[in-house]
Amino acid sequence: MAKTKNKTAFVCNDCGSEYSKWQGQCADCGAWNTVVEIRLGPAPGGGLAGKSAATRKGFTGTLSEARVLSDIDLQDQPRISTGAGELDRVLGGGLVPGSAILIGGNPGAGKSTLLLQTMCHLAQGMEALYITGEESLQQVAMRAKRLELPTDRLRLMSETNVEAIYAAAQQYSPKVLVVDSIQVVHSEDIASAPGSVSQVRECAAYLTRFAKQTGTVLFLVGHVTKDGSLAGPKVLEHMIDCSILLEGSDDSRFRTLRGQKNRFGAVNELGVFAMTEGGLKEVKNPSAIFLNRASEPASGSAVMVVWEGTRPLLVEIQALVDDSQLSNPRRVAVGLEQNRLNMLLAVLHRHGGLQVGDQDVFANVVGGVKVLETSADLALLLAIVSSFRDRILPSDMVIFGEVGLSGEIRPVPSGQERLQEAAKHGFTRAIVPRANMPKHPIAGMTITPVTKLSEALAAV
Repeated sequence: MAKTKNKTAFVCNDCGSEYSKWQGQCADCGAWNTVVEIRLGPAPGGGLAGKSAATRKGFTGTLSEARVLSDIDLQDQPRISTGAGELDRVLGGGLVPGSAILIGGNPGAGKSTLLLQTMCHLAQGMEALYITGEESLQQVAMRAKRLELPTDRLRLMSETNVEAIYAAAQQYSPKVLVVDSIQVVHSEDIASAPGSVSQVRECAAYLTRFAKQTGTVLFLVGHVTKDGSLAGPKVLEHMIDCSILLEGSDDSRFRTLRGQKNRFGAVNELGVFAMTEGGLKEVKNPSAIFLNRASEPASGSAVMVVWEGTRPLLVEIQALVDDSQLSNPRRVAVGLEQNRLNMLLAVLHRHGGLQVGDQDVFANVVGGVKVLETSADLALLLAIVSSFRDRILPSDMVIFGEVGLSGEIRPVPSGQERLQEAAKHGFTRAIVPRANMPKHPIAGMTITPVTKLSEALAAV
């Protein structure tokens, strides 16, 4: 009797592209040393990978005919509140039935704590099932007791087999299902180890298909790599509806929840939580914690207004310019983009007449916030000038605006809302792009419009 030979494939860990043989660089995403060999198990008739094309149903569970676009019902699906306003904000207003949500974060960031709090709240009004694959039932129960959460309604199950999870979900018919985490879930029909590209991809697709068929809200917890990105194949992020990342430094009790992908809401929405003895507590006014400035004013500090998702956020930015003892001066940016700092320093030299080529330049966003938009350009440059000349900027002044390569100050979106948020926190002066001047004056605030970097430097 002939022996069956195990089939193998080579798959990129970053993007999920498949190749017939190993190669050092992925031709699709350009990453090096990410192509790994996986074993393809046999395809029996009744398992996860063994359904034939003739019997397999569509992704949402039904084989429907093509319909005219105008005949599709546009009635909005009802949202389910999680009980935490900041989480609802990041999700776009609440949970959408049948959606798949991937939440990632560094170890110890609080992913399991946040989901356990959410599930205990939701279980009081609907059927909820929490699948834990990394912790025992006793560990989860001890955490719930320590956090003083209601535990009389939430169903808890310790399982890593995707077929067993599917059977339990069919038995209990939960409205919300949590799988913690997708990297430890495996299928018996796939020969590779849990956490491999094939296991993560197929198990996530299997669970997502179940969520679409039954209208269940699915939470998948994902691991992150050492650079902070979600581990596993890139196709995992394309498969789900919403991807959120819980971030926080070890020396801070604050956690930021940022939306990276959302089919039902705004992208880059930001939610802020505080880690306390009673779990994660939402922060209603994030600007207040990020503006906890020093009692004595110092040079190199400026306040900017950034736009996070659907709301403005006041953040303090600090800069330090010092004589360099190295032949190649250092440029360090924390919470900002490194390349953009280098570019702005060149603009400052060319159009601002300030040479810092022989100086070390350090820039930091206070509070551990990551600023991803260009509205922080002008505030960063003025903070650098303030530190270099050792002149203190007014403490009641806010600054925002994008700086172009020719030294022009470009407008940014939602300028009116940014100024109103600053006025709400007691700021009385502002330097903004001329195109962002409000049509109606804001009570108690003096606004200085600028069109060039030289005008902004003259204003301070």
